[in-house]
Amino acid sequence: MALKNNFIFKLLRWPRINRLLKDTTFRRLFNDKKRLLELYNALNHSNYDDPNELIINTLDNAIYLGYHNDLSFIIDTSLNLYEHQSTICPNIPLRCLFYVSSLYSQIIDENELYREKRLSIPAPHFVVFYNGEKEFPEEVTYKLSDLYAGASDELELTVRVLNIHQGNNSELMKNSKTLRDYAFFNDKIQQYKKNRPEKKAVDDAIDYCIKHDILKDFLEKERRAIIMYSLFEYNFKSHMNSIREEALEDGITIGEERGIAIGEERGIAIGEERGIAIGEERGVNIGKAHLINKMLSKGKSPEEIAELTDVPLEDILKYSK
Repeated sequence: MALKNNFIFKLLRWPRINRLLKDTTFRRLFNDKKRLLELYNALNHSNYDDPNELIINTLDNAIYLGYHNDLSFIIDTSLNLYEHQSTICPNIPLRCLFYVSSLYSQIIDENELYREKRLSIPAPHFVVFYNGEKEFPEEVTYKLSDLYAGASDELELTVRVLNIHQGNNSELMKNSKTLRDYAFFNDKIQQYKKNRPEKKAVDDAIDYCIKHDILKDFLEKERRAIIMYSLFEYNFKSHMNSIREEALEDGITIGEERGIAIGEERGIAIGEERGIAIGEERGVNIGKAHLINKMLSKGKSPEEIAELTDVPLEDILKYSK
């Protein structure tokens, strides 16, 4: 009997930390079991054919230090965590350690930990799909032990990082049309962004891909959400840059070396000398409120904004005040 049949998932309570964007295109795309199974088979040279064999157990709304888990699922006796990255991050093994610990706490009844019977848990596998603009090898392995300040072989965790830019990992791309099309779509957006505004670049990339049957069904269904995602991200970054420029004009020193960071992932702390501290949660709220009010000013109703951005309606009503 497959090990997964013995799992009982329990609901976890997570700290109330606002998340700038609930879904990325990658997560929306591969949250479909059929597409996810195709990707799994391509990675592992397997031939599973029943999408219902997958149990998706992604950490929904889980954030730790500004990071969130993209996709995790169980198939047979393995627990798989898939992440999408547009930046190079050698710290991903530590993040995966947080993720997998939380996932195991969902699977295992805490009372079972104190009994004599040995537990049987799914074996974890960690994969990151890199799709950033910087040069990167086809495949890199990151290890948790590389982060240790001192030598230790008592706890290890390895993460496989795959470059999915066009021209890399050709066998994987050949075996997973969905991943290949996803990479092409992102490359097309980057190509168009060189000579046109953000929204038009995304719009035109979607039109091109639909016309050429690249993620056609997905893009037709998710078009509005993808465009809002890109605009939300773009406006948030622009808003944070404005805060930075205003702070510099006021003579406030901003820098990571002084423990001050601006942005989605690290939060904001401005003005040590003036005693002003704006944390990550408030920083995210500022960007979110800024975009919501901008959309309201253009005639969008709170209900429309909730549908487009996945921000809860009650939060939209709160920010609009």
